[in-house]
Amino acid sequence: MIRLTRYLPIFDWGKSYTRETATRDLVAALIVTIMLIPQSLAYALLAGLPPEVGLYASILPLVAYALFGSSRVLAVGPVAVVSLMTASAVGEFAQQGTPEYLGAAIVLAFLSGLMLIAMGLLRLGFLANLLSHPVISGFITASGLLIAASQLKHVLGVPSHGHTLTEILLSLAQHLDAVNWITVFIGATVTAFLFWVRKGLKATLLGLGLAPFLSDILTKAGPVAAVVATTVLSNTLQLSDRGVRVVGDIPSGLPVPQLPGFDSELWLALAGPALLISVIGFVESVSVAQTLAAKKRQRIEPDQELIGLGSANIASALSGGYPVTGGFARSVVNFDAGAATPAAGAFTAAGIAFATLLLTPLLAHLPQATLAATIIVAVLALVDFGAVRRTFRYSKSDFSAMAATIAVTLLFGVESGVISGVVLSIALHLYRSSRPHMAIVGIVPGSEHFRNVDRHNVVTGETVLTVRVDESLFFANSRFLEDRIYALVAERPEVDHVILMCSAINAIDASALESLEEINQRLFDAGVTFHLSEVKGPVMDRLNRSDFPDQLTGRVFLSQYDALCTLDPPAVQMAGARTPARRAGAPG
Repeated sequence: MIRLTRYLPIFDWGKSYTRETATRDLVAALIVTIMLIPQSLAYALLAGLPPEVGLYASILPLVAYALFGSSRVLAVGPVAVVSLMTASAVGEFAQQGTPEYLGAAIVLAFLSGLMLIAMGLLRLGFLANLLSHPVISGFITASGLLIAASQLKHVLGVPSHGHTLTEILLSLAQHLDAVNWITVFIGATVTAFLFWVRKGLKATLLGLGLAPFLSDILTKAGPVAAVVATTVLSNTLQLSDRGVRVVGDIPSGLPVPQLPGFDSELWLALAGPALLISVIGFVESVSVAQTLAAKKRQRIEPDQELIGLGSANIASALSGGYPVTGGFARSVVNFDAGAATPAAGAFTAAGIAFATLLLTPLLAHLPQATLAATIIVAVLALVDFGAVRRTFRYSKSDFSAMAATIAVTLLFGVESGVISGVVLSIALHLYRSSRPHMAIVGIVPGSEHFRNVDRHNVVTGETVLTVRVDESLFFANSRFLEDRIYALVAERPEVDHVILMCSAINAIDASALESLEEINQRLFDAGVTFHLSEVKGPVMDRLNRSDFPDQLTGRVFLSQYDALCTLDPPAVQMAGARTPARRAGAPG
């Protein structure tokens, strides 16, 4: 049973499902459904797909995640960044509006689902750590700007193309003489209205005396109100005859589940983009899920999240949808509305299915500018220039990686931005690890504590050199350690003992072991004895499986204070610390 709940969390939370819980989930589902209907249509437009595909991607995927996902409140469905990545990937192989384009998007979802499930079964959830937060933040900020720019063509009513910011802006500039001012009016009005709804409507309603719950529902229904109002206006005035582009006929009814077509050449070509979408979607989703779970003292399983998201993507492909993941805004709304279990997602799916069956014929006159405004308002919330400023003040290296990710994404496209972000994250980690912080330490007067000589008033003595390394030792930094110790010893001809203080070393790999053996031998040749202190138990266990402890010219001390008392008692006396009785015991 434990193994079953591991892969089907529904058997865990389903045991305690009550009427009260169902009520909370139904209320949350109502609010999220109201929010998701216009978003699904808009994000399908962003992906270059027919609007009904966004609805299809918001039905079965939610049910699949409710069965397999580990988060109680994550709201799965189409999201802006993944929609943009879908358009970028599929646009390389087919023309928008063709059956081949839709077929490629479905294959992309299916491949992404297979990859996510495979990663989950192989327990590769830790791969989310390969992307640093500044790089993720930079990528999302750049994607938000890119998405907003890509929607300006719908707000202006002009044709445009391009996958980079430069291409989009140049294309818009070339078509400015074709601007449809009625479309501009609709797009600008809806954008301003949605910004006001997001920022001020709820406070206004509360000020008028409305209950918080009703105020919240009306606020979330802002995009729906915009859709209804502009659709009625467009239909009444026949704006499509005046050059205003509308959504057009949307087929009613639910899709018939079917497997995507198999074309080995297409599948291989889409494998790379599918992997990038899988990684970005998972990172975005698991970050939101972990943040919200922590607020309720719950936990999620990253490996199970991979399986849950993979199942959702396969369900999307089988129902004629495109890649999906957990959305930040929807998940926060779901959380704030009181969702208690993933069943809220299943109830939301039922609401979207109802809308797909009965409401889609009413949306034929919906202006595309309205959906574009919905996207622009949603994605600009992702743009965080404050994070750029904070990162610049805190860490110039992190800022460099962040700025590079933003620049590459804007100038060369989303896929290049993702790849550069992964490469920069790994490169930044390796660079920092290859040059670990190393400090010469001395004893703090009147204590048994040791601190950096450059930061504290400490006593070091003459014949003992103690070096503390604040990083695990592995192949990337072992040579740096060697060079640093040789340089320090060369500067101090009076030194007879070198102690490597290992309090911050959590692991030593085979390359680092060879470096320690080389340091030991070269110091011996120079007449200097090499010692270790404060070696952690697991690290010492591994060293004991080698010949190094037998070859060590010095000793392994339980503490740095013991080492200094043994090797340089005058320094201890100079520091005014009492000399304790010898301590017994192996390094811990």
